[in-house]
Amino acid sequence: MAMSRQHLLGHILRWRILLLLFFCLAVAIAPSLAEARAGSSSRGGGFSAGSRGVRTLENNNATPLSRSMTATPRAASPLAGAGAPGGSFFQRHPLLTGIAGGFLGSMLFSSLGGGVGGIGHLFGGLMTLLIIGVGIWFVIRLLSGRGFFATGAGGAMPRSVGAAAAPAAAQFRGRDTTVGDSDLTTFQEIHAAVQEAWGHGDLGRLRQLMTPEMLSYFSEELTRNASQGVQNIVSDVRLLKGEISESWEEGDLQYATAYMRWSAIDQVVRLGGAPGQPGEAVSGNPKVPIEAEEVWTFVRNQGGNWLLSAIQQV
Repeated sequence: MAMSRQHLLGHILRWRILLLLFFCLAVAIAPSLAEARAGSSSRGGGFSAGSRGVRTLENNNATPLSRSMTATPRAASPLAGAGAPGGSFFQRHPLLTGIAGGFLGSMLFSSLGGGVGGIGHLFGGLMTLLIIGVGIWFVIRLLSGRGFFATGAGGAMPRSVGAAAAPAAAQFRGRDTTVGDSDLTTFQEIHAAVQEAWGHGDLGRLRQLMTPEMLSYFSEELTRNASQGVQNIVSDVRLLKGEISESWEEGDLQYATAYMRWSAIDQVVRLGGAPGQPGEAVSGNPKVPIEAEEVWTFVRNQGGNWLLSAIQQV
């Protein structure tokens, strides 16, 4: 009975420590894991992509652009000092992390071999590990030149006590301009032409209406639909409301963003089929239009033709 109880306690202890090690490992590698998401969608299903120049990352009360060729700067932590190395202790000291991890693993699993009797060795080993850890901490502080009483996230002393931080320079966001009713009419015409070209899968026509970046996104969606043997047909497009929300200049480029609320018959049919044919419809109703609210951004060289450069859902 005594041996059975000892075996049971040893088994429970082993599983608890294994779970603890798994949790610690997950915490240690968490900063290096990235969440990957496939943001594919059809034209009527939440497409938000493109570029808006220097205002690409701004909040314009629409869905943020999920795909854009405009680089997204990495935000620096407001607590990080100018000379402070980034990342956690484990990321900044991989060699020490590996040594400590190997030592901890060998100590724990060798201690488990003794069953309940190994518990005493385990706690003794943990005390030893704590002492070694403190020693390593002191060595790191000395080698990094911080001393034992350095303060602040970066370890650097302030240049002067009470000195105010210099205000950050305002980010350049272009020069605000205005566009006229004729431009809004052009945007409405581009909107209708894009919907028609999309429904026919006409990349040649789409190339004349949008930037190369937007053309690549539309081409990708058309390719995906073709690989699935379907076609998204958008017809009877009616613009219910259109208005300019902002416009600006960046050097030789001029941008304008317009709010669009529109309705259309939006159907997905089997490739080569047509709305209304029995058995051809995959989704959508040929008799019931859907409504959509989107923000379209256009760009042109000064005096040139407007091109679609971004679409955002509202």
